[in-house]
Formats: sequence, C-alpha cells, structure tokens
Amino acid sequence: MSAVWHAARAAVRRRRLQTLVIGLVVLLSTATMVIATGLLDSASRPFDRAFGKQHGAHAVAAFDPAEVSAQRLAATAERPGVEASAGPFGQTSVSIAPGSAAFLSGPLTVVGRADAGGSVDKVNVWSGRWAEQPGEIVVNQTPPANGSAPPFPADAEVVTPDGTKLTIVGYAHTLSRTADAWVTPEQMTALHPTAQQMLYRFSSAATKADVERSVEKATEGLPKGSLVATQSYLTIKEDVASGPGVYVPFLMVFGILGLIVAVVIVSNVISGAVVSGFRHIGVLKSLGFTPRQVVGIYLLMVSLPALIGCVLGTVGGVLATDPLLTNAFQGTGMDLSGVAISWWVPVAALVGMPLLVVLAAAVPAMRAHRLSAAEAISAGSTPRRGRGLGIQRRLSSSSLPRSVSLGLGQPFTRPARTVMTLVAVLLGATTTAFATGLASTVTEFGQAKSPASSAQLVVQPGQPQFGETAPKLDDAQTEKALRSLQGTKSVTVRAHVPVSITGSKKVVAEFWRGDTSGLDFKDQIVTGHQIEAPGQVAASTAFLRERGLHVGDRLTMEVGGKPVRATIVASLMSNGDLLYADWRALSALDLDATQLNSRFQYLVQVSPGTSVAEYVDAVRSTDPGLYTRPTDSSSGFTRAVIGLSVVLALMLATVAGLGVFNTVVLNTRERRRDLATLQSLGMTPRQVVGMTVTSMTALGVIGGVLGLVLGVLAHRLIMPIASEAAKVELPARMLDVWQAPVLLLLSLVGVVITVLGAYFPARTTTRMATAEALRSE
Repeated sequence: MSAVWHAARAAVRRRRLQTLVIGLVVLLSTATMVIATGLLDSASRPFDRAFGKQHGAHAVAAFDPAEVSAQRLAATAERPGVEASAGPFGQTSVSIAPGSAAFLSGPLTVVGRADAGGSVDKVNVWSGRWAEQPGEIVVNQTPPANGSAPPFPADAEVVTPDGTKLTIVGYAHTLSRTADAWVTPEQMTALHPTAQQMLYRFSSAATKADVERSVEKATEGLPKGSLVATQSYLTIKEDVASGPGVYVPFLMVFGILGLIVAVVIVSNVISGAVVSGFRHIGVLKSLGFTPRQVVGIYLLMVSLPALIGCVLGTVGGVLATDPLLTNAFQGTGMDLSGVAISWWVPVAALVGMPLLVVLAAAVPAMRAHRLSAAEAISAGSTPRRGRGLGIQRRLSSSSLPRSVSLGLGQPFTRPARTVMTLVAVLLGATTTAFATGLASTVTEFGQAKSPASSAQLVVQPGQPQFGETAPKLDDAQTEKALRSLQGTKSVTVRAHVPVSITGSKKVVAEFWRGDTSGLDFKDQIVTGHQIEAPGQVAASTAFLRERGLHVGDRLTMEVGGKPVRATIVASLMSNGDLLYADWRALSALDLDATQLNSRFQYLVQVSPGTSVAEYVDAVRSTDPGLYTRPTDSSSGFTRAVIGLSVVLALMLATVAGLGVFNTVVLNTRERRRDLATLQSLGMTPRQVVGMTVTSMTALGVIGGVLGLVLGVLAHRLIMPIASEAAKVELPARMLDVWQAPVLLLLSLVGVVITVLGAYFPARTTTRMATAEALRSE
C-alpha cells in the first residue's frame, strides 16, 4: 500500500494540469450543489421550527356570532382530529382615524385575548407587555432583525372613528397571522365584535386537503353559513419558503451541469493518463505492481485533488448559503440565528462527490488493469495505425491549407477523447447561454418600470414619531408648492389608503392623481391593459391569486365605510399584495383622504438641466417637514442572481477551457514525433499552432451551436419554475430575451473556449526541439 501511495503522489506531481482541472471542477460542482441543496432543504425548516415553538394554528376560522354561540364553538375542541384549540375570541375590524400612530395602516383585524399564551398560537411579545385592561392594545409587528432596538414608538395610540383611544403597550408577533392587534376581552366587548375566532391544531395537517378535511370535521353540525372564513398555515408557509425557493431552480441547473462536467473531465483525464502512460503502466507491472495496484494508483491520482476540491467546495457552499438564507428569511420575524443548512447537506457532499469522481475514473482506469506488462511497454503512446486515416486523406485532397486539413482530421484519431472534450465544450457553452438569458430576464425584472419609477424624486411628509419634523403644509398646499418650484416638470400624488375587500383581508390601495400621463404599467402588465377609467383597478398577481380573482372580475372595496365597485383590468408582475386605482374613484365617494389615516407621497420629475441637489434644498426651504429622496429601483435579489450566474458561468466556462487545454496537451504529447517530423519537413511554428487550434475549433463550433440551443431551452424551462417559486408571473417579453446579435455572440462561445484552451499548449509545442523529439521516440 505504501508503494501505491508513493506512486500516486508522484503521478499527481507530474500531472499538475490534470490535478488542477480535477480540483477546480469538483470544487465548483460541490459548492453549487451544496448551495442549491441547502436552500432547498432550508426553505421550510426555519418556519417549521418557529411554528412548532409557537404552537401555531393549523387553521384560523372566523364564525358569525349571530349564527353560532360561543359555547358551541368551544365544544368543537372535542371533535375527532382536533389536537388542540383556542378560543372563541371576539374579533372585529377597526378603522384608523387621524391621531393614530402613523406607521399603522388600517383597518386592523383586532382580536380579544386575555393573554399571549395558550395551547395554540403562543404570541411572541417581543417589546412591552400584553394588554391587561381596557384602553390598551398590543400591535402585531415583525421584530427587528439582529436584536436591534424597536423602530416603533412606545405609548403611541390607535384612535378609532368614534374617538376611542387605545394605547399601544406592547408589540408582538405570530407566524399564524391571527390578528393585526389584540385587546382584552372586556375591550373587545366595547368594540362590538363582528366575528368569533377559533384557532385549531389538527392531528392531520400535512397537506391543504388534510387541513380542509380537518376543518370540515371540526365544524360538522354547526349552522350552515356560520363559518365565515378560514386561513391555512400552509399558505403562510409557502409565502415564507418562496424567499430561498426562488434561488433553487437556477442553482440546480448550474449544479447539475457542474456534475456532468466533472464526470466528463475526470473520465477524460484518466483515459488520457492511461493512454499516454502505457509504458509507465508496463514498467510498474514489470516491477511487481499487481493490476489492482495499478488501478489503485490512477484512482488515488484522481481522488487526492477531488477530495481537496470537495472539502473547499463544501466549505465555500456552506459559507455562501448562510447569507442567502438570512437574506431570504429577513423580515419574517423568525430567529435568524437558527437559520442554517442541515448537517447532512455538507456530509452528503463530502461523501458523494469523491465517490462520484472515483466511479467516473474507474472505467478508463480498468484499461490499465487489463494490459499485460509486455503489451503496455510495446504499445507506445501513438494512436493505433489507420484510425481516422480515411477522413484525413479526404481532407488532404481538398483545397484547404495543409495545416487546416491536418487539424480537422486530428479529432478522428481519438474519437472517445474527442466526444468527451466536445461534451465539456458543449456544457460550457450551455452554461454561458443559460446564464446570459437568466441575467437578461432578472435585469429586466429589476428594471421593470413601476408606476413610480418614471419620477426622479419622492417627496414625503415627515413623521414625528420617527424623529422627523411634522410638515406645515397640508396635502393640497404641498402639491401646489411643489408645482411652483423652479425646475418642476411634473408632480404626481400617490396616496396609500387602507381599504377592505369584501370576503378577504384588508389591503393598502394606491390612489393616483396629478400628472398621471407619465404613469406606465406596461412593463409590469402580465395580462390586461392600463387603467383608463375611475371604475378600473390594476392588481398584483399575488393579490389576485390569494383571492382567487382574475382580470375581468369585479370586486368591492370598502373605503372609509363606503363601498366601491371596480373592475380588474390588469394583473401586474409583483409578489406584493398591491392594488392600484385612479383618484377619481376616491373623489366620487366625497371622502377626505387625509382623514383615512392615509400616507401621501409626491412623485416629482424635474426639467432637464435642473440640479437635483438644488431642487432638494428648495423643497426643504419650502417646508422643513418635507423629506426628499431619489427613486431607487435597485434590487438585492437582482444583484445576487446576476452575480451568482456570472461567477458560476465563468467558472464552468473556465473549467471547459481547461478540459480543452488538457486534451491538447495529451494530443501533443502523444504526437511529439509526428509534430517533429512535420517541422523537419518545413512546417512553420505558426502552421503547427494553426493545425492544433483548428483541431479544437471544429469542436468549438459544434459545441457552441448545440450549447446555445440547450441553454435557450434550459432558460425557457427554468425561468417559469423560478418565477412560480417566487410567486411572480413574468410577462412573455421577459422570456423573449434572445436577440440576433446576442445569439450570434453566444454561438461563438464554444470557439472562444476551444481557441483559448488550445492556443497556449500549441505554442509550447513549437518550442520543442525537433531533433530531441525524434530521438526520444
């Protein structure tokens, strides 16, 4: 065993290029698969852990108190399949009146609970305390990340339209999303509950169908129509999992491509090492090495760099996964310190990747097992006589230059090696094409013009509770003042107005007025058209999905207690719960939007040549309570996806180039005598380089074209999967990113890979002394 080890170490030192190629490709493949598998594994685990810790509700059910009594609801806790329950709790919707905490948007779903504990939905009170007496309220807010100080003011108030004031005594959070705020049962009685809330945990709740069946069993026998609404925890779980889940599809593509490249290149390296080392194998066997020991030497020669690459790739993958997970789960209210990939992911990589490499190397290594010492020593290192001669003769009779005809015929002398090299080039070109399409789609997604993106500046009234100066001017005065400033081109007013949707949860709608002609939804429209009349609204795909609505449907909004009927005319590319409407729909209700706890923003376009800095100073001078910021369309997700795709594509293309480099080195070593003979017959060094590069360029053309086709197909297949994971529908134009110039450049990727991979070893060949090469044979 010691002799095998020493021989393998010597082979690693002799074959530095092959060692580098194997190490790099295994490192890349391992890191990519660790990231993809880690994100896939962790997409739901943090939620499951936090949900279990809080004894979250599998189902939240709201009942009509006029149809069913609290006693009958409490009795549902004894129904088959109900593992635990809490309630009934009084529930109502509370509108927000002026004087309320400005960070709140109503109406609020308020529930009356005596405490934060219980057998179901243990609410996490992360700041302050629970409401203990009438006049107090606890607000549901996501706790700040990294344990930072709460950004919400203490002792702020919630003011109801009838003048009732509720002092905020605490901030809490629940993953079950059972309420926007909580008060004592006595206070709830004073607020006149409109529903009774029951929280259930079921013995069977793994799927949506399980939850639905369990709810049916729990409410069986109750009066028809008493169950007003239900909410499944699986919907929340899907929302949380969509963060890391969006990265997984395209990372899996890179990981699988990396694995295939690893197998191909490792097989090619070992096959080449066996062929070029026939005499070395014969010498080893003549010195007493058994066939198994010879195979062991070649497998160890591969295993050493593969193991190093695997360890480094695993460490890099784990380090890269942690920030991706933290970013994906940011803002969910979960403890991010516990967000990490499972232990089995790096262990599986450390075991699986070296095993895969050894299996890939075993088939060509067995060739060394079969050769006897005499056969190996006499075989030499040149191809068998007659291989590819017919094709070479036909090429030589053509009008092509001799160096080109000889180069084009060379791949046929080693068909197996040629096929593996072609596959490596094809995969490198596929990766580049896929990464290009991915980057183009994500860039268009990040730059899609939102209704606010046409403006350069956003002016917003200050909020005193956050340490800002209160504005002196009201809404109408602010708009008039901005229009009067020198350099103002247009002013559009955007009001975030809380509305209720009949049969659904609340939403903050955006109403627009002013210079709305510049508002442009067309970049975000998936289906439908822009808003053209007051009775029309546009909604995000997430809004429509959650409520089971479609373009063309009508919905009823309740604004300030008044109903508004509107038609949905467009679905917009967004995963937020968004609704857009024309200001005229609000004006028709004869309501003062400033009395609806609305938040106003003024979107300003300045005239060409206007100094933005001077304009901001002018706004500040007009009213110190107006705060101006530039519009920002940048996206951390966009940067992360593009950065990852570029890095991974470059790495795989580099590895493919190294595979070509390795093939050319093996070919030139095997053909030293042929090359020396050609040079002695008058072939110049430039012609030798041209011949060698030509031999690989043909593979580059074929691999580039096929790789482009596969890359485009992969893009069209993976992007809808990724968008589905993110719960975003993409317009068709974001998938049609392939323009003729781009396709032409991408078709040349294979040629670039092969030329760069072949040129440098070809130049080295021309420096070989002709007499020495002939004598060595």
